[in-house]
Amino acid sequence: MTTGRPFPSRRLHGFGTTIFAEMSALAVQTGAINLGQGYPDTDGPREVADAAVAAIRAGHNQYPPGIGIPELRHAIARHQARWYDLHYEPDSEILVTTGATEAIAASLLSLCDEGDEVVMFEPYFDAYAAGVAMAGARRRVVTLRPPDYTFEPRALAEAISPETRVLLLNSPHNPTGKVFSRAELEIVAECCREHDLVAVTDEVYEHLTFDDAAHVPLATLPGMRERTVTISSAGKTFSFTGWKIGWACARPALCAAVRTAKQFLTYVSGAPFQYAIAHALALPDAYFREVAVDLQARRDRLVAGLDRAGFRVYPPKGTYFVTADIRPLGADDGLAFCRSLPERCGVVAVPNAVFYDDADAGRSLVRFTFCKRPEVLDEAIERLLALRPSR
Repeated sequence: MTTGRPFPSRRLHGFGTTIFAEMSALAVQTGAINLGQGYPDTDGPREVADAAVAAIRAGHNQYPPGIGIPELRHAIARHQARWYDLHYEPDSEILVTTGATEAIAASLLSLCDEGDEVVMFEPYFDAYAAGVAMAGARRRVVTLRPPDYTFEPRALAEAISPETRVLLLNSPHNPTGKVFSRAELEIVAECCREHDLVAVTDEVYEHLTFDDAAHVPLATLPGMRERTVTISSAGKTFSFTGWKIGWACARPALCAAVRTAKQFLTYVSGAPFQYAIAHALALPDAYFREVAVDLQARRDRLVAGLDRAGFRVYPPKGTYFVTADIRPLGADDGLAFCRSLPERCGVVAVPNAVFYDDADAGRSLVRFTFCKRPEVLDEAIERLLALRPSR
């Protein structure tokens, strides 16, 4: 029996199966190496896994507090102070969430009214567009363009209107690997201050930066601590993406607003994992340095391989993704290219066009992940070398 009305609701028209699910299904069907979806193929530190097991055995298996266990909230507060000299009150300014995706969705749902506008940079993680739509808001995009993925300050200013309520920023940036410079962040901050905007920042790759790049939280800039919801998670830093432990830090009124929406989404999640991540956040500085150094070596490995295979490569300064242009290979449709790639050479990538409103801007770009074991990257590179144009 049907009602005769279309499903899903109009707000979610166009948001079907994600590109990650489609490409991962192709990887399974074809036995291809999955360099599309961003998750490591090895677990994180043994001692963090042991802490989760210990929490389970200690009986921490029922609902935790709605805002997160005190041990984790205090650990997050210490983390923000340790790395960025940002000081948050654990009981009123920190909220534990089911990953960063929920924190972003809850922020948008709680901060936006019907018809409000959210300014974001494209390419953007696809969950941003869905979150804006579910909030009944409209997105306005500012395009980041290769090779450096810079933006025009004027374009940002022109994207802001009297209806703009939120500016959504992702740095280090997925899918480009861009790390916004302090100078760029000053431009963003000035727009927020001038137009009285709330900034929602996705900083899940905060510890995964390379070369001379350093992550600077927007909340550290003058006047931004009180108007920023700073979001991060444990999955990327500690290689436990399936645990889905994230958090939001903000002044009490903003944190309470996000909590209002979050409590009706998942309410709580992952009690034993919260204890484990509290332990993980206290790991010594050497751990965080080594994670970035190891990942940078994998980045260099894949970037060199993609270059050998004939792609035009844009080396990232952060995250664990690299963007490449397929036009030197004689192709210009990234979606068609990625759908055919598993059969052609046994590798899966993701087309960047799905992260753009301006489809032409991302049409020829594809994204690969390098958070895989070196031997897996080497095998993928060998397969991709079959794409090289004949000389």
